[in-house]
Amino acid sequence: MFLSLLSRRRNFHILLVRSLFTRSTPHSSKDGEEFIDLCQQGRLREAVQAAPPELWANPRLASLLLQGCVPNGSLAKGMQLHSLILTRGLSSDRFLCNHLLNMYSKCGGLQYARQLFDVMPHRNTMSFNIMLGAYVQNGCLELALEVFEGMPERNVASWNAMVTGLVQYEHHEEGLWLLVTMQKMGIIPDQFTLGSVLKGCAELQALRQGEQLHVMAVKAGLQSDVCVGSSLAHMYIKCHCVREGELVIGDMPVQNVVSCNTIIAGRAQSGYPEKALEHYQWMRSNGFKPDRVTFVSVISSCSELATLGQGQQVHAHAIKVGTDSSVSVQSSLVSMYSKCGCLDDSIKSFSGSTDADVVLWSSMIAAYGFHGRGRDAIMLFNEMEKGGMEPNDITFLNVLYACSHSGLKGEGQQYFKLMKEKYGLAPRLEHYTCVVDLLGRSGDLDEAVTMIRSMPLQADTVIWKTLLSACKIHRNLQVGKEVAEAVLQLDPQDSAPYVLLSNIHADAKRWEDVTMVRKTMWESKVKKEPGISWLEMKNQIYQFCAGDRSSPQWSAINEYLEKLTVKMKAYGYVPDTSSVLHDMDIEEKEYCLAHHSEKLAIVFGLLNVPADSPVRVMKNLRVCDDCHLAIKCISKVVKREIIVRDVSRFHHFVDGKCSCSDYW
Repeated sequence: MFLSLLSRRRNFHILLVRSLFTRSTPHSSKDGEEFIDLCQQGRLREAVQAAPPELWANPRLASLLLQGCVPNGSLAKGMQLHSLILTRGLSSDRFLCNHLLNMYSKCGGLQYARQLFDVMPHRNTMSFNIMLGAYVQNGCLELALEVFEGMPERNVASWNAMVTGLVQYEHHEEGLWLLVTMQKMGIIPDQFTLGSVLKGCAELQALRQGEQLHVMAVKAGLQSDVCVGSSLAHMYIKCHCVREGELVIGDMPVQNVVSCNTIIAGRAQSGYPEKALEHYQWMRSNGFKPDRVTFVSVISSCSELATLGQGQQVHAHAIKVGTDSSVSVQSSLVSMYSKCGCLDDSIKSFSGSTDADVVLWSSMIAAYGFHGRGRDAIMLFNEMEKGGMEPNDITFLNVLYACSHSGLKGEGQQYFKLMKEKYGLAPRLEHYTCVVDLLGRSGDLDEAVTMIRSMPLQADTVIWKTLLSACKIHRNLQVGKEVAEAVLQLDPQDSAPYVLLSNIHADAKRWEDVTMVRKTMWESKVKKEPGISWLEMKNQIYQFCAGDRSSPQWSAINEYLEKLTVKMKAYGYVPDTSSVLHDMDIEEKEYCLAHHSEKLAIVFGLLNVPADSPVRVMKNLRVCDDCHLAIKCISKVVKREIIVRDVSRFHHFVDGKCSCSDYW
């Protein structure tokens, strides 16, 4: 905002100098052009040699040398020029002093900028604005506010710099308040003001204030401005008004990469990954070149859908465009490949990075945890620490998750303690949930209950359901009932406590209690989320639910499944009928189990996926005990690798074994 204004003034200044040379003799005009070009390229030594004789007599010419320091951040050369300006007696020239301020602020000499600012004999609004912008750029908001409040006169650029600084450093409410103050003082906001404040509204999800700014933009005729339009759309999307956001962009006279990115990111973040991919295709077909921001959103959408084929195509496009080396894109690739079951490709993407940040490290730790490789996650965390990279709360969340899914109770408790005591990070509810999961899976149900009741945060349904799953694993009906009641108090329409309690009763063959629980569930009009499994093949998704006969290949699937079951039983497979929550005869239970959604999807994959490729299946719920047992046996019978992603982790089935070691 203020910097762009300064840039426009600089360009105007260069044009003005060019015109001065043009009015001179042809020879001086040629020399002047060479001098200007050398300054713009940062070749200052050559520029001084090519400078016209009147260099130090004309502040505008001397200022070009100072501007030449900025592109390369040449602080030392800038200080030498400052010395020359002093010796030539030009230190009192306000125009040159402002350029010196700008040079110091942009070349890492903030302290020198302040020293110069304090001794400047003739400061104007531009002088204050440069100093204000320098502090904002360096995150020194208190000093920026001090300069702002000490200004004898402010223009719209002054207000914009302060508003932008507050929003940039997440003081969104203060940014909104400053806009109100600005209006009260009669300063009319421009496109930069509105763009900055709308970002603040987006982060606060302050829809009402955002709508008021929309009205203000319309009255000022700025709604079609690219900056304002994109910020308005972003605000609506962040406030879960995706349609309104897209309407704003649709009304803009010109579409660009920024507006496309806003729609793609909005759809991806609002739970519409398919729509995000659709707009990505539209963007490409209309000639817009995707950038780093585009690829992060698109790859994340592929990750959510677990569409490996599309993800690989997007990765190839990122390589072609040249954004694959961006750390944010690499982090998205690590997550995408991990969630598509390709851990080796995640490792490859991570290893290819030369400038990994905490997000990339955390993504790789999460990938190891998601695939049940807790020890590798811990080793990577330790390597990260040794390299001087400080972990954040997300890093610790991923490490705790990895520990809980690998049975590393002691290590998990150690990292939970490290997080608080060494790094001073306050655990969020998600961290406590991981520790409860860790304790519950280890069978320490009472300790898990104590942690939930003693933690400083209000428990939600997720943490209680995590413990309820552990009660089911360890068949602890007493604690299970207590936990189920806690879940139902928070959300009476949640089906999980009913289903898990039914499972616990069914394990104990207490069929009357199973019936009672299901009756209560029916009377309360609670519906169980249906189990759905799907797989991607040639960029198309094939979806299955339990007992699903809708597939055109149903006859082939059913026939193959019957033959496969015979072979599995010959290998010692015995259906775990305790997974069936109905009191029916053994044959009916076995038929019901054989047609679970993941088994149907796997058989479809075995019939259609090339023999040299693994079968990759995704499921929206936890894989049941019988399916886990059956898939291990299937992998041995057919000699194929089968990869299943359920709601919490990946299972790699090879030759009758699972990567989770039956700990899930």
